[in-house]
Amino acid sequence: MLQNKKILLGVCGSIAAYKAANLIRLLVKEGAEVKVVMTASATDFIGKLTLATLSKNTVYTEFFTTSDGTWNNHVELGLWADLMLIAPASASTLAKMANGQSDNLLTATYLSARCPVYFAPAMDLDMWEHPATRKNIDTLIAYGNTCLEPASGELASGLEGKGRMMEPEDIVSALHNAFGKGLRLAGKKALVTAGPTYENLDPVRFIGNYSSGKMGFAVAEALAKEGAEVTLVSGPTHLDIENPRIKRVNIVSAQDMLDACVKHAAKSQIVVMSAAVADYRPESIASQKIKKKDMIFLLKLAKTTDILKELGSAKPKNQVLVGFALETNDELKNAKEKLKSKNLDFIVLNSMNDKNSGFGGDQNKITIIDKKEKVQAFPLKTKKDVALDIVDKIVELANA
Repeated sequence: MLQNKKILLGVCGSIAAYKAANLIRLLVKEGAEVKVVMTASATDFIGKLTLATLSKNTVYTEFFTTSDGTWNNHVELGLWADLMLIAPASASTLAKMANGQSDNLLTATYLSARCPVYFAPAMDLDMWEHPATRKNIDTLIAYGNTCLEPASGELASGLEGKGRMMEPEDIVSALHNAFGKGLRLAGKKALVTAGPTYENLDPVRFIGNYSSGKMGFAVAEALAKEGAEVTLVSGPTHLDIENPRIKRVNIVSAQDMLDACVKHAAKSQIVVMSAAVADYRPESIASQKIKKKDMIFLLKLAKTTDILKELGSAKPKNQVLVGFALETNDELKNAKEKLKSKNLDFIVLNSMNDKNSGFGGDQNKITIIDKKEKVQAFPLKTKKDVALDIVDKIVELANA
């Protein structure tokens, strides 16, 4: 979301200035280019060298660099940025911004900025609640700036109350929303399942399948890139998520996945069930390792709950519910039956007969069948590209 975005970070004199280091680290990790402007008092709380090293850019504090007389052009800095973020924003700087004072490089740059401006106040409780501060914040919001509300908690003075600067991770999420407003799924919540489930036989063995989770993870990433807030319920995999819009919930068994899906599905506008869930589980789980004794070992299995059917029967109005079908024979017939019986909006069909597709690999060949039985077949593609095709179909239905 922040890839190649130009973020101008203003840092004011506050004990919360130490959080600027982690904030810069998070922004750079997401691919943003960060330049920092500090007030003179901010340098008493955190060093310029620290922020310059993390941002990989010069840190500006004065109109002129005293060592060589270079003019640090506040107008150019203001025009350079895609977004200006002041964090922490002290009561003093907020007062100057609200009243158009420009006696330091940071406030002068603010007055020159033509991009969106976000500010994260940090101050003691009494300062936050003072009418003058409230008036200044209201003025700044009226000017079109965005206030990132401070949290409540223990303050540097020892008081308890509002005034703690918003945590860097939450600030980054707010910037995602700022840059995601034009995205096709901005404001939507999505639930995605991925990977296998493991059904325990005893403390050391389980029944499982070959699902790698790659398809589900690719769908989650594609949805997040379109602005959706994604909950990814994942069985055991070695995969990692990249987009901070994705909240991962790790599970093991089919029952674990059912519990997680029931918890999140009702509040999701999009549900994509791509996990390979076990159809059966051992009727009982041995408390000790099962010893090898007899030539034939009989294992009684019990049917697991059909999660997709459960979600389909409780499907809210305007929710897009997507299922997957991996078939070995009568592919279209079986997929269409599953589409209807489970109340899906569309189903993604994989065939084990298609070479280089299915479990484990990096490619997949799919066919999408919707409620009107419109069949759309796609060529063999990477799973990341397949995810884009699936998300295009979701967007078509979600925004209909």
